[in-house]
Amino acid sequence: MLIIFIATPLLEMLVLFEAAELLGAWTTLLLVILTAVIGLNILKREGISTLFRANKRLSSGELPAQEIIEAMLLAATGVLLITPGFLTDVLGFGLLARALRQLVARTFMRAEVLETFIVSNTRDARYWSTNGQEAQFKPGDIYEGEYKNDNDIGEIEDFEGKKNQ
Repeated sequence: MLIIFIATPLLEMLVLFEAAELLGAWTTLLLVILTAVIGLNILKREGISTLFRANKRLSSGELPAQEIIEAMLLAATGVLLITPGFLTDVLGFGLLARALRQLVARTFMRAEVLETFIVSNTRDARYWSTNGQEAQFKPGDIYEGEYKNDNDIGEIEDFEGKKNQ
């Protein structure tokens, strides 16, 4: 991982110097800024679309696992697009393509990157796994109570109002 953080800026500088030599420094600078602006506008649109799809899946009682992973990929895409350079822009624009992003998200899901997600309700609790299957927790003993932070120790009331020492 460290090698990526060292090699990426070095490769980016090499490519930028070559582009500046070929196109001119101002043209290269303008292209870097232009790709960032265009990429971030597309990123905004794709992010909103992913949010709406996640909301729709949540409303239907499904875990939006793929949309969550896609949102993380979009966040990484934003970082790639605002990083000056053409190599990171190419990678960022690649992840902006919905088909590629969905393929990467499905690959992460198959690798079980996103584990079980738990949602608790007052009456029941359900869990969803990454494959979208829903199951009910089995009933068991549930202990309810209240906690009050008092400095002096005195009478303690349990949930049903009985006083204990």
